[in-house]
Amino acid sequence: MSNVQRVASQTRLEDAFDVNVEDLQTLGTFIINTARDEDTSDLSILIQSIGTSCKYIANCVRKLGLANGKLGGKAGTENVQGEEQMKLDLVAHQVFARGLDRSGRCTLMVSEEVEQLIPCATSPHGRYVCVFDPLDGSSNIDCSVSIGSIFGIYKASERGVRNDCDALQPGKDMVAAGYALYGSACNLVLTIGGCVYGFTLDSSLGEFVLTHPKIRVPRSGKIYSINEGNAKYWDPGMANYVNHVKHVEDPPRSLRYIGSMVADVHRTLLYGGTFSYPSDSKSKHGKLRTLYECFPMAYIMEKAGGAASDGRGRILDILPTHIHQRSPIHMGSADDVAEIERFLAKH
Repeated sequence: MSNVQRVASQTRLEDAFDVNVEDLQTLGTFIINTARDEDTSDLSILIQSIGTSCKYIANCVRKLGLANGKLGGKAGTENVQGEEQMKLDLVAHQVFARGLDRSGRCTLMVSEEVEQLIPCATSPHGRYVCVFDPLDGSSNIDCSVSIGSIFGIYKASERGVRNDCDALQPGKDMVAAGYALYGSACNLVLTIGGCVYGFTLDSSLGEFVLTHPKIRVPRSGKIYSINEGNAKYWDPGMANYVNHVKHVEDPPRSLRYIGSMVADVHRTLLYGGTFSYPSDSKSKHGKLRTLYECFPMAYIMEKAGGAASDGRGRILDILPTHIHQRSPIHMGSADDVAEIERFLAKH
């Protein structure tokens, strides 16, 4: 093909899809380009494995209503938290666990769906620990509300050796975190310790394509997100904050609450404001799990310039004592999270 033909072909492609082909960057290319040494090369392999798992789950979600009940509905079992599992919960867990294990880069895994630590096959390349919620918001599966997967990655203390203590590190020690959102589009949001990047699954290519480089959370926002159905159980500080943003601020803030953490946090990341799931008289220690829900999302939010708190201080500083430990959480725009902390500190 001549240079003239090549330029003409590229121009037709750009006109058809309204993209600049020279700027097209897939997740695989992006990850490979970030690898600087053996450690980060192994991390790249691990993240690409997670990306493949997310594509598989996205395909299952898309086919849910056509699968003759094989993917949709209840599984008839409960997870360690006593929550009813959906069939797709179990599928998503198996996809994540097998992909991570076969990557040969993990020594240990923690999943919301399994009570105990999950050991990985022994590998001399195993230098990471992965914690994950394979399918967040699964109670919304059958009504087609956006759901997602959450993951966080830590460095193992010794290469190729399983050490159970490696699963109980503070969130600030993560080396990477991300989530996939399965909604009107399939988005993968990722940070490997620097900036936060967003990718969108192009089903025609079968690839995650970079669409949101260097995401930054606004310093403050106009939206607050919380389950007001729990208002009767809130502590006075939380009740006063919500009353303030609804009735004192002018103009008042808008309430947006989907009930799927990934979807609510994704909106908060892009538009600003806050997402809160506080402790209350019904859930004294909060409801969301510290290790594989709060920590990864808080890590992403901080790397994007936002903040994340348990109501008293930085949530990433917490040293967990149990893999299924729970925590209250408030995250989003830094100024707004600080305001929540001020209200909670008064009581």
